[in-house]
Amino acid sequence: MTAIPARRLNHAVLFVSDINRSVKFWTSALDMRVITQLPQAQAAFLRLTQSANHHDLGLFGLGAEIRKTPDASIGLYHLAWQVDTVDDLAGARQTLIDLGAYVGESSHGATKSIYAKDPDGNEFEVMWMLPHEEWGDFANSVTTERLDLAAELERWAGVPTA
Repeated sequence: MTAIPARRLNHAVLFVSDINRSVKFWTSALDMRVITQLPQAQAAFLRLTQSANHHDLGLFGLGAEIRKTPDASIGLYHLAWQVDTVDDLAGARQTLIDLGAYVGESSHGATKSIYAKDPDGNEFEVMWMLPHEEWGDFANSVTTERLDLAAELERWAGVPTA
């Protein structure tokens, strides 16, 4: 069997309890805009402002009576949104703190990550990746260590992601 040659996350879909609350959250947390809403389906599709993608996030509201079935239950673990610079990562951290969504941060070697949860408790990651030539030993490994964001900013400010 041949593996699918995927290159990146194209979009993600979340089941949420309150579609309007989730749209407000995601458009506040990330620079997103609503591409289309389908009220009859309790659905919204959002695109990052700087994305060339059709949509980056789909939201489907389950309503107040949340169904817990294999094909419709709240949650997905987790989404990873890549930012261009470590400066953007620091800004994301503050935005998520301001929204009361921040839950942690870590360094995974080649990537630096901030973690948060949306209003339904769906965890997501905002991450910045070192330039490829700087991956070194992390090219084929992942670690989880404390993120020293101040040190990362001092070293990598203004450097675009891989």
